[in-house]
Amino acid sequence: MNKYMLLIIIIISVPCIVIAQNMSQQSPNLNTAGYSYSGTMNDADQLKILTYIWGQVERPGLYIVPDNTDVLTLMSLAGGPTVDAKLKSIRIVRNSPSDEEQIIEVDIKKYIATGDYSLIPTLMPGDTVIVSGTSFYAFSRIVTFLSQVAITLSVYLTIRALF
Repeated sequence: MNKYMLLIIIIISVPCIVIAQNMSQQSPNLNTAGYSYSGTMNDADQLKILTYIWGQVERPGLYIVPDNTDVLTLMSLAGGPTVDAKLKSIRIVRNSPSDEEQIIEVDIKKYIATGDYSLIPTLMPGDTVIVSGTSFYAFSRIVTFLSQVAITLSVYLTIRALF
């Protein structure tokens, strides 16, 4: 009976520890509901808009920015892209007044190569910027999951062999 209790505790605790470690690395600062950026160096009043940035940036979340903010500025405010960010295909989901979603593709990589600022759109109220990960990022997530399953299975088989 004690052997099986020990086995169950170990089998349950290993995945919990691994999941907790992964969550602690990814959780942003939860003490702030939104970030604010004035856009100017003086105290001039400026119209602020709410925008969201999700995905492969250092600090995803809700940002309150001036109405003339572009995607590049928002990404910079969010700490910049992560190593796994796919800069060639950044999406902006925009709600139009007729309740239709419009998806705008932005190629930051092309902007970096050419310096053509016309490639960088200005944000509108309620825009959601999505910075997706590269295919290597998706592959590494799958490999990480499979290695965690293998570790758990290895621990189980080792304990089973002992008893």
